[in-house]
Amino acid sequence: MHIDLLKYVSDRIHEEGGKGKEAGPVITISREYGCPAKIIAGRLAEELTRKLFVKGKDAKWKFVTKEIMAESAKALEIDPEKIKYVFQYEQKGMVDDIISAQFSKYYKSERKIRNTVAKVIRNMASEGNVIIVGRGGVAITHDISRSLHIMLEAPMEWRTVRIAENFKISQEEARKNANDVDLKRKEFREYFQGKNTDYTRFDLTINCMSFSIEEIVHIILRVAEIRKLV
Repeated sequence: MHIDLLKYVSDRIHEEGGKGKEAGPVITISREYGCPAKIIAGRLAEELTRKLFVKGKDAKWKFVTKEIMAESAKALEIDPEKIKYVFQYEQKGMVDDIISAQFSKYYKSERKIRNTVAKVIRNMASEGNVIIVGRGGVAITHDISRSLHIMLEAPMEWRTVRIAENFKISQEEARKNANDVDLKRKEFREYFQGKNTDYTRFDLTINCMSFSIEEIVHIILRVAEIRKLV
């Protein structure tokens, strides 16, 4: 299952070395459901860009998440809606997959879609100055030396209250959704590099209940500075 991706990563490392340009810097942010990853990524990108400006560097940091689906669909030459299920951590049943393969000229296997997602993320990471939110980014970019991998977590009860308030649902339903999405996200990361490997481990895990968004951004920024990513 992992052979195509591992070969791709190996080839990319060789290409990057041949070009004389080191890949990165890249920061990946994974999160448990209910943690404010996008807000943190947006503010972190602003602060990192400000740091570069102060140093006289005309460059910007950006964060990506939905853009990954758009670029993957473009690479596959397919409507983004056709691959949306992969980004929602869903899987087609075997029967549905066979029917799609036989009757749709635009059919792309789930394996091909996921490996294309990996290639898109790898390209973005190689260009540098990018924060990748979710999408298995930690597993796909962990071998890049100029990288930092963050996990945002929080107690279930804290997340349950946030989810229930944000989506106007009961806490019981919020808890069920959190457990379901957390499991699917974990499986999505493990697809690329297997279970319990170094490539699915994080450099820094932060409890969102204990720190404000501003504090979390400051923590990540400081670690990025220590690691010389900015």
